[in-house]
Amino acid sequence: MKTIYNPSKDTWSEILERPTQTFEAIEDTVKNVFKAIKSEGDVAINKYTKQFDRVELDKLQLTDNEISEAQNLVSKELKEAIQLAKANIEKFHAAQKTDPVQVETTTGVVCWQEKKPIQKVGLYIPGGTAPLFSTILMLAIPANIAGCKEIVLCSPPNTEGKIHPAIVYTANLCGVTKIFKVGGIQAIAGMTFGTESIPQVYKIFGPGNQFVTVAKQVATQYNVAIDMPAGPSELLVVADDSADAAFVASDLLSQAEHGKDSQVILVTTSKKLVTDVAKEIELQLAVLPRRDIAKEAIKNSKLIYVDTDVEALALINEYGPEHFIVCVEDEDFYVSNIENAGSVFIGNYTPESAGDYASGTNHTLPTNGYAKQYSGVHLDSFYKAMTFQKISKSGIQAIGNAIELMAAAEGLEAHKNAVTLRLKSLKNN
Repeated sequence: MKTIYNPSKDTWSEILERPTQTFEAIEDTVKNVFKAIKSEGDVAINKYTKQFDRVELDKLQLTDNEISEAQNLVSKELKEAIQLAKANIEKFHAAQKTDPVQVETTTGVVCWQEKKPIQKVGLYIPGGTAPLFSTILMLAIPANIAGCKEIVLCSPPNTEGKIHPAIVYTANLCGVTKIFKVGGIQAIAGMTFGTESIPQVYKIFGPGNQFVTVAKQVATQYNVAIDMPAGPSELLVVADDSADAAFVASDLLSQAEHGKDSQVILVTTSKKLVTDVAKEIELQLAVLPRRDIAKEAIKNSKLIYVDTDVEALALINEYGPEHFIVCVEDEDFYVSNIENAGSVFIGNYTPESAGDYASGTNHTLPTNGYAKQYSGVHLDSFYKAMTFQKISKSGIQAIGNAIELMAAAEGLEAHKNAVTLRLKSLKNN
């Protein structure tokens, strides 16, 4: 990891640059896949699955037999762990339910808001070297609590044409209605347009590589909503002399092992910690099964020393990390003043891994600086807010003149007339 001491503010944007390709560099590839799937459906899906996943499939959707077979391959211990996580995630997301809001804004004018579930949602679950079955918990659980009627899941198959058993088990446990062996750009395009096999959905959720991230953004051009532009994983730790260097290094490596394009950063007010964490990273990295991936991510990563907490906080808010770990003596300063972060983890005994799996919070979070304007996935992500109003005779008389004046001022005579006719009718009666 590159070590930087007291960087001047005019260098922050360069230092904090993410190791991601630009949208433009990937867009043509994504749009070509979208165009093919829009016109050819399953034929194009199968073509790209053979090209990218190196497998030919007879059927895209998992059968009941395949689901049963996969569930039998998951150990009792892992099932129990998934069930524990499911219970905590359900508790936290169920607590986010809110009652309808109703108010009489003027006598005779009643307005209210109700949340309605999005009927059809699509979940993208990465497979490959890290089958993220935990993401199913984070997406299918709130989708079910919200009342989504159709929950479609796509995940890339392996070279044997199978999806990882833990993904299948978790999807079935959490009420996913249909599971498809489709990955990458073609999965996002399939859920965007619908094919002979894959249903069209109204909103797509889930993380993925840079191609999936761009595919989701392209999907929005075809009237499909997305959770957020979630791309390669990232983590920032702020720490001082009160932090445990081994813990800090383990947290940095926990995200570095996600992918070669991940990024991890330590911001610290302790020069000793910079040295200690660097040593710990070398020691822990040497024994990691995914060390080759983590090593590449480490090349994108930084150890940054600054003199004060105030400067550290300003730099962190400029970066807007997906995951933000606070391991300092003055926790309240950072917790109270952080403005841009996807999810915050506080104290030496709160590893980011807890949020990834079992504490209850959601791990589908904004990356690439989008924490400045996007929230992570939460219960309301699966709802639309719908407003209602009912106006009585006295109500339209109370606000009618204001409506007429405003409509006339905007030159919208039909708007004005819709009120004028009602007011005249009431006056004549």
